[in-house]
Parts: sequence; structure tokens; C-alpha cells
Amino acid sequence: MTELLSCRSVSKAFGGIQALSDIGFSIHEGEIYGLIGPNGAGKTTLFNVLTGIYTPDRGSIVFEGTQLAGLKPNLIVRRGIARTFQNIRLFPNLSALENVMIGRHVRTKAGVLGAIFRNSATRDEEADIEARALSLLEFVGLRERANQAAGNLAYGDQRRLEIARAMATEPRLLALDEPAAGMNASETQSLRALLGDVRARGITLLLIEHDVRLVMGVCDRLLVLDHGEKIAEGAPVAIQNDPRVIEAYLGAPAAA
Repeated sequence: MTELLSCRSVSKAFGGIQALSDIGFSIHEGEIYGLIGPNGAGKTTLFNVLTGIYTPDRGSIVFEGTQLAGLKPNLIVRRGIARTFQNIRLFPNLSALENVMIGRHVRTKAGVLGAIFRNSATRDEEADIEARALSLLEFVGLRERANQAAGNLAYGDQRRLEIARAMATEPRLLALDEPAAGMNASETQSLRALLGDVRARGITLLLIEHDVRLVMGVCDRLLVLDHGEKIAEGAPVAIQNDPRVIEAYLGAPAAA
């Protein structure tokens, strides 16, 4: 399989706290790759390093042959990595359509003058952005709610809207930080189907999720962190039976 993202010896500390210590892994094109671990394991820190919010203290992050370590978040998005956040970060007073259109603007060509004078090229581009945004809302099942304020949508719909907005950037890798958090069983099942549909569009997925049943059901491989260290990596079946993983989650030796 083609290697899409490669991390080698990635480390990050905050003062005297070592949040990540020599983390290494690779994500293959077309797979759903899961990142799990107990609270405080370093999962979100790793996401923030991969997407440019934090700069690693050392280590290499290569995406499609390009070194990402040290790049700003907007440049990483332009290179093809989009993400959602653990806490919903929509613009609640804007419509669902407007939220997705904002995501699409990272790919626009119109400059300041075009935005001011609204020339024909800018108007055509805006029309294309709106059409693409509506298509993505259709894809995630929110087309009929396009004109509703994002803050008035049901919780599960807001999660779906975040995915649509991230997809508007045309990512090659979509990183989702706990997309099932707060969802009921029906919403989670719907999300599972949506993740499969996203992959079918040729988008590789990186997933942080505490819903073990979900990650075991959708992920091809899993990386397990504990206290900022990699303790296991492999197929879901192997991870479920790994003594180090059992100990990290239960807080006791597996034999006990």
C-alpha cells in the first residue's frame, strides 16, 4: 500500500511534561487509521502536532513527500490535511451552507481586488463554491437544513456539518477528533456509515475515538498511546488482545 503520512520520532513537551515521546507510525493511502488510548495519553497533542497547531520539539512528519513539521495550519490544510476538533467549532450564527463555504475558501483564487470589485471571475468562483458546498451537505444528509443556523442544528447534525466543512478543503487525509462524542447509538451508527462513504470518495481517515466498538468496527489499523508513548500498533483484533493495551485501559496487569 502507498504510504501517505509518515511520522518518525515525534516528541513534544510542555514544560516538564513529556506529552509525546518518540512517536513513530505510518498511514497508508485509503485506510481508516485509529488513534486510541486512555485520557491524557497524548492523542489530541499528536493531532495538534500533525495539523500545525503545535510544532514538534523533534521528529519528522512527512506527507506525500513534503515535510510538515514547522508549517502553519493553513499551509498544512492546503497540502491536503483537514481536521475536526473534539469540541465543535462551527460558526453558530451562520447557516450550515455558509459554514461549509468557509471551508471551501481555502481553495479559492480570488484575491483582495476580486473580493472588493466582484468581477465575473470572482462571481463564478463564488457560485462554484456554493454549488460544491450544497453537494457536500447532500452527501452528509443536511441538504434540507442548508439555510438553518448551525447553532440550531441537532448535536449529531453539527458533527456531520463539521465533517462537510472539512471535506470542502479537498483533503487527502481527514483527521477526526472524537466525531462520535455525545452521539446516541443511532447517530453513531449513521456516522459509521458516513465514514465508509468518505473513504469511498478516496479520502484517507485518521480517527481519535473513545467509542471502542466504533473504532474496532471501522478501522483497518490502530495506534495506541499511553502517557505520551506508543505502546501498540496493529489490526483491531491484535490490539484487543494486547496485554499492554489491556493494562493501560484497566490500570492493572492483564493477568489480573
